[in-house]
Amino acid sequence: MKFVENITEKEFEKFVGNHPTKSHFMQSYVWGEVSKSKGLIPHHVGLKQKDKFVAMALILEKKLIGSYCYFYIPRGFVADFDNHEVVQTFIEELKCFGKKHHAISITMDPDIKLQDLDPDGNVINKDQNNFKLVEFLKQCGLKHLGFNKNFEHREPRYTFRLSLEKDSFEDIYKGMHPTTRKILNKGNQYELEVFKGNESNIDDFYLTMEETAAREHLFCFSKEYYLNFYKKLHQKGMSDLYVVKVNINELKDIYKNKIEVLEKELHSLDETKYKNKQKLENKKKDLSKNLEKIKKEAENIASIKEEELILSSIMTAKYHDKVWTVHGGNHRKLRELNANYLLYYTIIKDAYKEGFKKIDFFGTIGDPNPKDNGYGIHLFKKRLGGEYTEFIGEFVLVLHKPLYFLYTTIYPKIRRLKKKIMG
Repeated sequence: MKFVENITEKEFEKFVGNHPTKSHFMQSYVWGEVSKSKGLIPHHVGLKQKDKFVAMALILEKKLIGSYCYFYIPRGFVADFDNHEVVQTFIEELKCFGKKHHAISITMDPDIKLQDLDPDGNVINKDQNNFKLVEFLKQCGLKHLGFNKNFEHREPRYTFRLSLEKDSFEDIYKGMHPTTRKILNKGNQYELEVFKGNESNIDDFYLTMEETAAREHLFCFSKEYYLNFYKKLHQKGMSDLYVVKVNINELKDIYKNKIEVLEKELHSLDETKYKNKQKLENKKKDLSKNLEKIKKEAENIASIKEEELILSSIMTAKYHDKVWTVHGGNHRKLRELNANYLLYYTIIKDAYKEGFKKIDFFGTIGDPNPKDNGYGIHLFKKRLGGEYTEFIGEFVLVLHKPLYFLYTTIYPKIRRLKKKIMG
């Protein structure tokens, strides 16, 4: 087998973009271009067997002190992981390539499912899993960094993936949680506008990202990063920016009408139709409670000074047969309008129409706890009806033990100490 460096974009995309099991947008050629904005250097390498590529990898190089660096292969290299000969040979070649570039380590986190889970995280089909693959990669010299439950590593180890390979979209809709269907069955009652935006909508998108990050204690990149992400991928037909906005004056009229309808219904109850007085009282109580809720929401809307608000937004990545909802957020105001449900419904429907086979909701927690900050996002994604998916985890091939120890153990402690001193 022959190791190949500096693979052209055409050759790289021909293999990676059409791989039946392992294609991922974070291994695409253009992802290397996006990563340059983070100060990373992309390398496109592969392995040939009898003049035919059998493995490829986008490697991202991060410069460290002096001539040293570390390598990262986002979502793992692209190959048939059942072919142990190819995998082992490629790892050995990557090791040599890393040493040539003075890399202290090579890290990868393959998006390969570990085992089958039900929606609540319970293991099913216990005889079908990839624990043997984990052991094999360890035998190849890779150190497994454990089965982490949350967002301790570079990319999430858990996600929800929704299959779009159904006879009709109705079948996909039926697979959604009853709560989701109940919300969507009401239709677009607030006349929200859902559309595909462009670069001019980045400011609005970034506002929802900042607010969600602050509310959920999540990390938020710079606005320039998101703009670069969208431009680079969109130019290749690999990204869409979905936006939901609402006209405040129109919304005020909708709520005014809702209040009038409820008041009329409450005051015109025909008591003769209720032989059971308790049922009558329950009906009055429900109407009064709903009316009070609507009036309170109307008061909040009346205090909004803007003519329109961006309620929710999502930036997707599209590659091969999958769509990922990579970056997204919601405005802190008017969350009761459930704009995010309408937004995701639109994205799923578009992906189905465009012929994609799967949509990945890009990360969730692995130990769902209602007390955790990320539980709200987890519950929302769960209600979309996808498969709760657990990946095999992050692996590292250590090439320079002293420096690896320094950068992964000593430096983090120094940084934490500095933060503590600085208050």
